[in-house]
Amino acid sequence: MNKIKISAVSYTNTKPFIYGIKHSSILEKIDLSLDIPADCAKKLIENQVDIGLIPVAAIPFVPNAQIISSYCIGSVGAVNSVFIFSDVPVEEIKTVKLDPQSRTSNNLAKVLLKNHFKVEVNFVNDQSATTDAIVLIGDRTFGRKADFKYAYDMGEEWMNFTGLPFMYAAWVANKPIPEDFLKDFDIALGEGIQNIPTVINELSVIEGIDIEDYLLHKLNFELTEEKLKAKDLFLDLVGQL
Repeated sequence: MNKIKISAVSYTNTKPFIYGIKHSSILEKIDLSLDIPADCAKKLIENQVDIGLIPVAAIPFVPNAQIISSYCIGSVGAVNSVFIFSDVPVEEIKTVKLDPQSRTSNNLAKVLLKNHFKVEVNFVNDQSATTDAIVLIGDRTFGRKADFKYAYDMGEEWMNFTGLPFMYAAWVANKPIPEDFLKDFDIALGEGIQNIPTVINELSVIEGIDIEDYLLHKLNFELTEEKLKAKDLFLDLVGQL
């Protein structure tokens, strides 16, 4: 049988998933690559892989997209790794530099600034540009709060806006995958979540983030009906931008 090609995000927030996969027999059945979120999505959209842990905003662009796991990258409130960092209060923001690594977080920033904070801003992709605020996600946010006067946690702000949790990334396939593999894959992911304390012990200390609090309390890995509801609402609001 040909190996199933899988692309997963390389951030700390996926370490439990990677632990579960690498301690499961399914490791022998897959080709696993670790990428930034945007590249996970690109590979799945272009059929370079069969399954990807991709930003939610990329799902509509994946041919034959199907969420195939009962786990995801999500939060119920503050997530502590998806931010709008700003040098001015949010009501004074005029320009925002977008993060080149994630479509979802950039669109979440646009949705929140328009609908929650109700400010009109200009968004730029030029990473050398000087702006009032920036969107930053993942491990690159660790220890960065002190660099800015204001830090808006987008998981928390989404909850304030909608009363819902948020799903940042989901396991998505672009073609039918054998049911027995999907079952074993989901079990492996679940084992990784169950072993988060072991994962934490294996990680090096990272300045600026409490890894135990982050993995055990800020992130929420269960794909629930509430998260699916949030996904649909989010994609609808993105379509109105």
